[in-house]
Amino acid sequence: MVAGLGVTGVATAKALAKIGKTVLVYEENASTSMQTKANELKLNTNIDVTFEQPEILPKLIITSPGWKPNHPVLVRALSSGCEVISEVEYAWRLDHEKPKPKVWIGLTGTNGKTTTVSMAEAIFLADGKRAVACGNIGKTVIEVITGEEEIDYLIIELSSFQLHWSEQLRLQSAAILNIADDHLDWHGTFIEYLAAKKRIANGAKQIIINRDDRNLNGIEFEGDHKLVKFTLDAPRPGEIGVVEDLLVDRAFVEDPQEASALAELSDINPQAPHNVANALAAMALARSCGVSVEAVAKGLRNFAPGHHRIEEIKNLAGIRWINDSKATNPHAANASLASFNSIVWIAGGLAKGADMEDLVKSKASRLKAALLIGTDRELISEALSKHAPDVPKYFIDGISADQLMENLISKAMELAVSGDVVLLAPACASMDQFNSYAHRGDLFAEKVKKLLGSEK
Repeated sequence: MVAGLGVTGVATAKALAKIGKTVLVYEENASTSMQTKANELKLNTNIDVTFEQPEILPKLIITSPGWKPNHPVLVRALSSGCEVISEVEYAWRLDHEKPKPKVWIGLTGTNGKTTTVSMAEAIFLADGKRAVACGNIGKTVIEVITGEEEIDYLIIELSSFQLHWSEQLRLQSAAILNIADDHLDWHGTFIEYLAAKKRIANGAKQIIINRDDRNLNGIEFEGDHKLVKFTLDAPRPGEIGVVEDLLVDRAFVEDPQEASALAELSDINPQAPHNVANALAAMALARSCGVSVEAVAKGLRNFAPGHHRIEEIKNLAGIRWINDSKATNPHAANASLASFNSIVWIAGGLAKGADMEDLVKSKASRLKAALLIGTDRELISEALSKHAPDVPKYFIDGISADQLMENLISKAMELAVSGDVVLLAPACASMDQFNSYAHRGDLFAEKVKKLLGSEK
């Protein structure tokens, strides 16, 4: 059974049917859009879809990432002896039944995952390797495993949800970018969230972590493995880091007392500190799989950052309009706010249990004004009152997502002057008022261009 009819559920059901499995998909949301999806899936004779909770559960359930561990169906399944796993776990088992499985490389973290696996993919491709970034980016892993394209390396973006339900997954190289409060509504506690993230390292031959992250530095990993750290400071033996304007490898060289220059800071776009850390992690993943020194800088230069990640939409009359809608938690917003001064900050949405006080306290001096939206905007408002009482704040509403964004841009136009940055870095998820962070970012870009004029 596949639990959930979201993106992962649909892809999993189709992939399973393709290899001859009989699949039952259970979805509890019987909305019109879900009924349409179900009807399309049922055109495949190997797939059935039900909106009624099955009385008898099959022995194997592949659950969608959005379903929490305390979901009644999953609790009932586990208590009755069923196995509940992720789509990634199933793909792993499928691939390792083959005589020559692919090389599995994985990365997790609170923020920067998509950018980093995309950077790593660009570096692998620059070295002529058949590699693809997948998982929470692009295709699901099971689509790649059952697809026709010949791939040797899987560079997988893994969420804590997927890792929670992955028992046997064993990676060639596993990286953890950073850890901060996030998804506590799903995991219950930070300790459980951290434990899920740490599972990426189970059985990995090489483990790569961020030396600068206080939540990672003290973690111990079991088993026989090579541990590599990356840092924005000068690297010690066995690490990758930064020396002046060079990114330097002391981990994958014959003599760790020596250093190999892999790239220059100018090869990274943008050069914000958090993005340099992303690049270091991507480089470490690539070097751990034997990618050549020459391919690293070439791959970084070939890489183009995705939309909604500190993306400049407009620079007019000395005012920069920046879309960082991907900043869906305080840790991501912190990196964004650290990149600018004199900020008109657009923030708010669904906080997912995260605390806003440290973010506001550390970045108060950079804030000129705050425009607050969404369900949990009071959390940010209270933090501003406590740690930045002189920063004016405005609650912005609208009868639709379109109207809300127009009202936001209009208010920002009133407040911003030359030298200011209008920054959409919400520190919250988007689903209370938008379809997704991409929808939120796209609307921001659209309304900025509409209200300020189309010229750059």
